[in-house]
Amino acid sequence: MNKQLATGLFALGTLMGSAAMAQETFISIGTGGVTGVYYPAGGAICRLVNRDRAEHGIRCGVESTGGSIFNINAIRSGELEFGVAQSDWQFHAYNGSSRFEDDGAFEGLRAMFSLHPEPFTVVARADSGITSFDDLPGKRVNIGNPGSGQRGTMEVVMAAMGWTEDTFAQATELPAAEQSLALCDNNVDAIVYTVGHPSGAIQEATTACDTVLVNVDNDTVRALVEERDYYRMATIPGGMYRGSDEDVTTFGVGATFVTSDAVPEETAYQVARAIFENLDQFTSLHPALANLDPAEMVSDGLSAPLHDGAARYFSEAGLMD
Repeated sequence: MNKQLATGLFALGTLMGSAAMAQETFISIGTGGVTGVYYPAGGAICRLVNRDRAEHGIRCGVESTGGSIFNINAIRSGELEFGVAQSDWQFHAYNGSSRFEDDGAFEGLRAMFSLHPEPFTVVARADSGITSFDDLPGKRVNIGNPGSGQRGTMEVVMAAMGWTEDTFAQATELPAAEQSLALCDNNVDAIVYTVGHPSGAIQEATTACDTVLVNVDNDTVRALVEERDYYRMATIPGGMYRGSDEDVTTFGVGATFVTSDAVPEETAYQVARAIFENLDQFTSLHPALANLDPAEMVSDGLSAPLHDGAARYFSEAGLMD
């Protein structure tokens, strides 16, 4: 081989290598606070996607964010490719209702699959005198940070109950990662959290001080569940957390994994494939994911259309017609 040919082949190889590197796709997943379930769930998704990065060229990163509503808005603006969001906020975003009314329907929102159930959870100090949801008026309550799903859900319930922030002695807006400490420092009487169980944040609150999980079960709540398909009555098993030996009745939503139609079909296909072909590993990465059923994951709580890439994988895998 002469020197000129060798130089040409070297240059060609360099160009091909550069092209291959240029084809690498970077995706970011918006989650929630680091003590919740969204963050480890997003991390579990990224771990499985990144494991086969050499094959499909997708590099996945996870970001701790303000939660469901933030994630959906960031996907809409193109700041994030994927995100975890409560099923109710997926519905409202796609239909342009509730907190998304001013911005209008996010018609490009696409569902990937559903994740774990998320009961609306209220934890109160044992010395607060709060034994049920109806006891919250006149108390110091952390209603959640703006942009979080828990804040949005709390506002829905407050409106249905005829409550405003003035109903409480104090309504704080701490993010999920800070509210357990505030409860145990006696800065608030109760905190709310829409979260999968077992939850590290709830575990923190119930072990660091004397607390109780309270029932969120009255005629108003049951009417909300009856009216809205994305809500379900839910039970938090007794004995899961210190101070709450009996089952707690509440309502809840489901965590869902969402994206937009701006994400290429092949990218969404590979993300879905990474999870469903390694579902045993995925469900072992966090206790809240342990009981996921693939048949339910492709349909439950998904009010936005499936992304074409996810739908293609589910069809190939025999998970949908």
